[in-house]
Amino acid sequence: MKIIIGCEFSAIVRDAFIARGHDAWSCDLLPCERGGNHIQGDVVKILNDGWDLGIFHPPCTHLAVSGARWFKTKQVEQRKAIWFFLELARCSIPKTCTENPIGIMSTIWRKPDQIIQPWQFGHGETKATCLWLKNLPKLIPTSIVDGRLARVHKEPPGPDRWKNRSRTLIGVAEAMATQWNF
Repeated sequence: MKIIIGCEFSAIVRDAFIARGHDAWSCDLLPCERGGNHIQGDVVKILNDGWDLGIFHPPCTHLAVSGARWFKTKQVEQRKAIWFFLELARCSIPKTCTENPIGIMSTIWRKPDQIIQPWQFGHGETKATCLWLKNLPKLIPTSIVDGRLARVHKEPPGPDRWKNRSRTLIGVAEAMATQWNF
């Protein structure tokens, strides 16, 4: 299967699919942290390149409810973020997953098909993640564990805070690669 993982600089999801024999590529404006199959650039420009599956992680800065107090002062940025999210979610790739934290897309577009937590996939922490799915089944929890640490919320300030908060956890990536292994 030919797979594009959009807005992923960490290669965590991409590598989970590669490990299962797929032709998987990450795409981000940033260089890839791990090298390998990576397209540095705008994922929108390659959406029609014959992908079978697209998994997208659009930036949530102007979409997540955690940033609601700044929405009034960032309306232009928010309109651009909504446009980008919808370009990915509505693209012509036959099977897609677009993920984002709880935010305005549930009202602007539609409710997510599923909300997952890291503790359902072997990580003892919380980070509610919405999944909008097209022609994909909901993820089945693989390893429900104790612990409800809000690690993402407690990430200390610093230049890499946004990167550390945005990485997909390996348990979730493994579930995607195993359960969406068509």
